Amino acid sequence: MHVYVLGSGVVGTTTAYYLAKKGFEVTVIDRQEGAALETSFGNAGEISPGYSTPWAAPGLPLKAIKWLFQKHAPLIMKLTPDLAQYRWMWQLLKNCNAESYAVNKERMLRVAEYSRDCLQALREDTGITYEERQLGTIQLFRKQQQLDDVEKDIKVLEETGVPFERLDKAGILKYEPGLKDKIDEFVGALRLPGDETGDCFLFTQRLAEIAKGVGVKFRFNHSVDRFEYVGGEIKGVWINGKLETADAYVVALGSYSTALLKPVGIHVPIYPLKGFSLTIPITDESKAPQSTVLDETYKVALTRFDTRIRMGGMAGINGFDLTLKDKYLATMHEIFNHVFPGSGDLKEAFFWTGLRPATPDGTPIIGKTRYPNLWINSGHGTLGWTMSCGSASYLADLMAGHEPAISTEGLDVSRYQ
Repeated sequence: MHVYVLGSGVVGTTTAYYLAKKGFEVTVIDRQEGAALETSFGNAGEISPGYSTPWAAPGLPLKAIKWLFQKHAPLIMKLTPDLAQYRWMWQLLKNCNAESYAVNKERMLRVAEYSRDCLQALREDTGITYEERQLGTIQLFRKQQQLDDVEKDIKVLEETGVPFERLDKAGILKYEPGLKDKIDEFVGALRLPGDETGDCFLFTQRLAEIAKGVGVKFRFNHSVDRFEYVGGEIKGVWINGKLETADAYVVALGSYSTALLKPVGIHVPIYPLKGFSLTIPITDESKAPQSTVLDETYKVALTRFDTRIRMGGMAGINGFDLTLKDKYLATMHEIFNHVFPGSGDLKEAFFWTGLRPATPDGTPIIGKTRYPNLWINSGHGTLGWTMSCGSASYLADLMAGHEPAISTEGLDVSRYQ
């Protein structure tokens, strides 16, 4: 069976690899000149299954209102004429309750924990390297209320068997000695020892080369225009103005999946959340992070690569705007100096933005559609890197007619219908 995978970000590339390993003939189509040149290019670098948490949580509406008036706010909102923005925000608000939060977090953890296992197996099978580390993630709390609020997440971690560790100040410094100059600003932390880090761009580029070795074909600089839809069936896909056909199609176009699927009657509530990252050359090893540190107050992640620190954070609800503004760069600088001051050269930092394809409930959309030859693997939000291998392996099993390793409950698009 010949499968077209539409999109070559980390999700599309892993999908192509796992499908090829199942015996499918796979062709990847992407408008860029190489793999992982959009959202997967400059993400925060964290592989954090345990922190797979929905944005839609009890208390979020009040927090969002406060953030709008905060100088260095983690949320940026600009209203647009696009009705999809308002529908997405309304659906998000409807999930901001304890019952929905628990359901959504379980689904996300299910995919993310499985994905880490798949990544570890992939690393053993292929020997792929990507500046990876397996040193866990630490979530820092500056206020006692934050420490109290995390107990609801700990309950889910306990129920799902995810290992964790509560840390006091001494415990924080045991794992992240570079925080010694700022340790008095924190009241405690939560550590997830099973989390990992790595450069997503490097991983995706190298996996694309490995995928080629098992028969995957990549066609770059090709624009996916629309599906050919006749008599209730997907007959093909228009690429660069030409109709092409395959036996099956996988949509892995991130934030652009919505526009491609809507004309064939599949409505996916995937909306672009604009994110920012700063890649900073390390100048003082003793002051730099060892793994990933999450600052709960500023909603940023700081991740250690070999000779760089990747700082990712903030979320903009403002459509497909990719402009970089000095005020957002100033915010990133300010926050960096509140966590790891003096560890890197901010003057040489690389400032980047990308669009995270987010669903209102946080769970990605993976699986079948009403059309037997059309599949979706998209909507991973900030967790595409974390969930990529598991999502791809799960989908490959479904498409091959095999029993997947995890439950299918709530993962495909039917949960919105």
